Amino acid sequence: MRGHITKRGKNSYSIAISMGKDAATGKYKQQWVSVKGTKKDAEKRLSELLHQLDNGTFIAPGKTTLGEYLEIWLKEYVWPNLAPRTAEGYQYMVRSHLTPSLGQITLTQLKPEHLQRLYSEKLSTGRFDGKGGLSKRSVQYIHVTLHKALRNAVKLGIIGRNPADAVEPPRPQHNEMQTMNESDMHIFLELAKSTQYHALFYLALFTGMRRSELLALRWCDIDLLLCQLSVTRTIHQLHSGEIIFQQTKTDKSRRMVSLSPSTAIVLREHREHQEKIRQSFGLTLTDDDLVFCRIDGKPLLPDSITHAWMKLARRTGLKDIRLHDARHSHASLMLKQGVHPKIVQERLGHSSIQITLDTYSHVAPGLQQAAANRFDDMVLQSPDVEHKKEAVRNDY
Repeated sequence: MRGHITKRGKNSYSIAISMGKDAATGKYKQQWVSVKGTKKDAEKRLSELLHQLDNGTFIAPGKTTLGEYLEIWLKEYVWPNLAPRTAEGYQYMVRSHLTPSLGQITLTQLKPEHLQRLYSEKLSTGRFDGKGGLSKRSVQYIHVTLHKALRNAVKLGIIGRNPADAVEPPRPQHNEMQTMNESDMHIFLELAKSTQYHALFYLALFTGMRRSELLALRWCDIDLLLCQLSVTRTIHQLHSGEIIFQQTKTDKSRRMVSLSPSTAIVLREHREHQEKIRQSFGLTLTDDDLVFCRIDGKPLLPDSITHAWMKLARRTGLKDIRLHDARHSHASLMLKQGVHPKIVQERLGHSSIQITLDTYSHVAPGLQQAAANRFDDMVLQSPDVEHKKEAVRNDY
């Protein structure tokens, strides 16, 4: 038998797995694994362990190093279950920071002090020349990666507790949000008319869509008669250079966004211009084609769009305004105009209204004062107020 189950207590079982012959002694080896729960839980765990043995991802408790475990975690959990860009980020943190520093430590011997020392070293020595440490946000990403990996190890029963739970990562400082006002937008978009990205930047400012959503947009996603568009997918470029399309991450991200009349006009003109260019090359524009693309229909590279935005922003005198700040600018202006936060949440695709309120809390003081002023206007300046006051005075 490749494995068998032995009852140890009321809610405890031991699994014995045959590891084959030892090359040195010629004796058969066994690996014991404890499972808390019912016999059905133990049988399920045995099946999982045998599957891991078959595909080479079995982790022997007490012997596997953190580096070995992290590679298995990347292969078995991260790449099959997460978006490619997210998986790349975890893989980078593992191979650039975690494995070089802590990879030789046995997984079961990993302690909170190992992690705390790592974070301190990363903040002081950095990654390349040793002259400057990593930012607090980068070190926090390292902590998040390790915490998720170790949480999975706890779930699998490889370790009893997560050492990262006992460690406080550095708290990054939140940079003040940079946004455009109405005048900034007007000047910026006027200058954008001299570039090929006018319609793209217009849509970014007038809808608050993410860069990945804008560049994945197809003509079939837009209804210029009803003045609305559907956000259903995103585009990403991997470190290998490969361009991938995928569905938006959450149900809230998949949404309908209403367009202003001016935005519909800009998009209609953009389509007409695109059709003329295609015709000059003997090509036909279809509804499945990308709204923003190269002449041959291939996707625009996300980083090239960011660079084009930065270049235009510097010309406008808005060098601190990033492309993502178009999203913040759209939301801030809508809230200042009294649009309900729930509507702003739906337009931006936030998973909850709390995220919207927390992100744009800087707008709240002005909204509070405006609301207080409107309450005065509504109650004290009502046409019936003076008449009713006079009636009350006459009664007395």
